[in-house]
Amino acid sequence: MAPGGAVFLTRQASEYHRYMADREFKTDSGIEIKQVYDNSDLEGFDPASTLARPGEFPFTRGVYPNMYRGRLWTMRQYAGFGTAKATNQRFKFLLEAGQTGLSCAFDLPTQMGYDSDHPRASGEVGKVGVAISSLLDMRDLLEGIPLDKATTSMTINSTAAILLLLYQLVAEEQGVESRKLGGTIQNDILKEYVARGTYIFPPRPSMRIITDIFSYCNEHMPSWNTISISGYHIREAGSTAVQEIAFTIANAIAYVEAAIQAGLAVDDFAPRLSFFWNAHNNLFEEVAKFRAARRIWAHLMLERFEAQDKRSLLLRFHAQTGGSTLTAQQPEVNLIRVAIQALAAVLGGTQSLHTNGFDEALGLPTERAAKLALRTQQVIGYESGVTDTVDPLAGSYFVESMTNEIEQRAREYLDRIDEMGGAVAAIESGFMQDELEQAAYVYAKAVDSGDKAIVGVNHFSEEERSEAEVFPIDPALQEEQAGRVRRLKSERDNALVRARLADLEEVARGSDNLLYPMKEALRAYATLGEVSDTLRSVFGTYTPRG
Repeated sequence: MAPGGAVFLTRQASEYHRYMADREFKTDSGIEIKQVYDNSDLEGFDPASTLARPGEFPFTRGVYPNMYRGRLWTMRQYAGFGTAKATNQRFKFLLEAGQTGLSCAFDLPTQMGYDSDHPRASGEVGKVGVAISSLLDMRDLLEGIPLDKATTSMTINSTAAILLLLYQLVAEEQGVESRKLGGTIQNDILKEYVARGTYIFPPRPSMRIITDIFSYCNEHMPSWNTISISGYHIREAGSTAVQEIAFTIANAIAYVEAAIQAGLAVDDFAPRLSFFWNAHNNLFEEVAKFRAARRIWAHLMLERFEAQDKRSLLLRFHAQTGGSTLTAQQPEVNLIRVAIQALAAVLGGTQSLHTNGFDEALGLPTERAAKLALRTQQVIGYESGVTDTVDPLAGSYFVESMTNEIEQRAREYLDRIDEMGGAVAAIESGFMQDELEQAAYVYAKAVDSGDKAIVGVNHFSEEERSEAEVFPIDPALQEEQAGRVRRLKSERDNALVRARLADLEEVARGSDNLLYPMKEALRAYATLGEVSDTLRSVFGTYTPRG
């Protein structure tokens, strides 16, 4: 070896020793990591919660007894950009590459209840997701996709009822019975006030819309997951793993309580509740987080809500790898991060998984990046061997101890939120938001100081950035989509649209289920923006605390 090489290796070894010497061995949740774990670390915890077999209460080890031996998780790559036709082409590309379920992203105007021709949509049409303004767009989005066979997840919240009904209307046009439709709407408005910001209405009328969706789907779409209660965006906003599950489950409790207060029996809607978690880089903390969340939920549903249907106790979840962990520096390194995060989700027992493209810190994923992300899941599923047995990390002193510790800390948060009057009160007071801001600050400070190692950023950085292909945004897209909306509004039966929107307004001022008049308005080609404006006129809009 050349003398210079020896000096370089010595310097690298010294840097590692310095890094390890200065480290506090703690997770981002502040859980101390011991050098060695043994049986004493499990003392004081209920052995039944640890040793129960997969598929048995409290489901720490998985919701199904055979897990991936029966079937793999659904490989559901998130897609959505530009026009409905462009996204339809990406859907078909991913299905041909082996994807097993659809997952749709919507642009900000669609999420916020504005049509593509609205002044507030300017510059955002089709940018971070697909633009959907009417039944015409939904037809194009789903063209050639058999809705009796495909399941679709839609990341939509404030306007979730509108997108769900548009999906149902297209299925009816295909001749598919609503009872056969399978999929998920995110429909989790509480986390929008905490972490993301795509809210329209104040919390309490928003909760009414959600419980109306529960009731409607129980009657007409019993195989549809009516909500995906999302810790993902809470984590993206800077939470720790403990806060992610605590705040998400607190929101879930609020949804269950609201549905019961609206007259629904818990076992009529709880089996269709689902969750959406983030998967970050600390492999063992993430696995333990998923296991602890299942356990907490099972106990809550049985003991607090007295659910009798076993399906009501199951915390079924979709996972997505951590977008906020991806770096613009050395973007190819993100492939390794995504692989580790996906492995954590699988070892933790996910039912559905999205893996991020390595280039997403730079822009929307290119076709190449999207295919590599899907191939990451396929290698884990078909080559790694981790699917051969259920919960392969069970019995590890470290993992079991970490599961117990996360559960205990999350329950402490839940107790505090209960004392405040529940999740809605905790959001209105700013408690959750303040906790996230503090956690995000601590994390950013650790990255800035180098105490939290980010390869390619504060360790092993390089002067020159890799040249990566960036997904192109067509500037003509907005005018094309806006023109389409304007043509629809000029050619439809506007008297019929006005009558249907008046029906919706009347129901909004009362207490009947909103989805029935909403569906008829959409069938008459009322737009997403017009339906949203009708509800705005009754419910008002939410202004965050200043």
